[in-house]
This record gives sequence, structure tokens and C-alpha cells, in this order.
Amino acid sequence: MSVAHRPRIRTIPTQLAAMAAGVPEATIRKWASRGKLTRYGRPGRAEYSVQELIELVAKRAAA
Repeated sequence: MSVAHRPRIRTIPTQLAAMAAGVPEATIRKWASRGKLTRYGRPGRAEYSVQELIELVAKRAAA
């Protein structure tokens, strides 16, 4: 029986996520606390999904 492999989630740290989205780092953290972005990583090393970030920024641009 083969094991299905989940696609690997590509993540970036808070600073790069903020730069990519054109917002302050505090905004990235706020989006995560409000459930708009999923926080990955370990304590002291937050990371965010590149795909989720792209989708969120695209939604904001369309609004």
C-alpha cells in the first residue's frame, strides 16, 4: 500500500511576507491572529504560506 504524499507548503518568514505584501510586519501578524493567514513555524520563528499570502493580497487588490 502506497502512502499519499501531501504537497509541501512553502513558507516565508514574517519579514519577507510583509515585504511581498507591501504591508508592515505587524499587519502580517494581525492577519494571522484574525485567521486570515495560517501561522507555521515554531515559537519565535513564525512563517506563513506563500500561496495563502498571494491569495489574500489578490483578494485585497480586487476589493
